[in-house]
Amino acid sequence: MKVYRYNEMLEEELKNSKFRKEYEALEEEFDVARQIIELRLEAGMTQQELAQKAHTSQPCIARLESGKYQNLSLSFLRKVGKAIGARPIVTFRKSKAIPLHRLRRSRKSMQPRASRAGKSSG
Repeated sequence: MKVYRYNEMLEEELKNSKFRKEYEALEEEFDVARQIIELRLEAGMTQQELAQKAHTSQPCIARLESGKYQNLSLSFLRKVGKAIGARPIVTFRKSKAIPLHRLRRSRKSMQPRASRAGKSSG
């Protein structure tokens, strides 16, 4: 029986356009699930052990690791993270790619006025 690593299996599944579309729609959920699984395995824990340490149930951990967990709260992620020696970090990204020239202009406009005023133009 061949044993698949998560990334190998995902790479194979992403060749299917229908799967790819669904995966991309839930990419954040799957990314959280992948990280939880990796951290749990690095800690040498089973789902049951993680559940006990996080004061929840094994089916709850299984749902979290499946990427199908509905209404996930930051406080729950903190409990799970604490149990595996990690902490959640939430970031937001724009849905569409920002053109590089707009990104540079945006960074410049975020500088304090004093530092922009102090620069000479040539």
